[in-house]
Amino acid sequence: MKIKVNDMSCKHCVAKIEKELIMNGVQSKISLEEKTVDIKDKDQDKAMGAIKAAGYTPTV
Repeated sequence: MKIKVNDMSCKHCVAKIEKELIMNGVQSKISLEEKTVDIKDKDQDKAMGAIKAAGYTPTV
């Protein structure tokens, strides 16, 4: 499933989000160009929380 992160604008943003996701045990593929985080459906709640903790606004 893809989570949209419209306020992700640079590689620093990607690194912050990726760090939070890893700390929460969520495997992901992040696309800066598409402003999306691709995760497994079962990890949605953990991923949304991790993205918010990194300071960004996730939407499904």
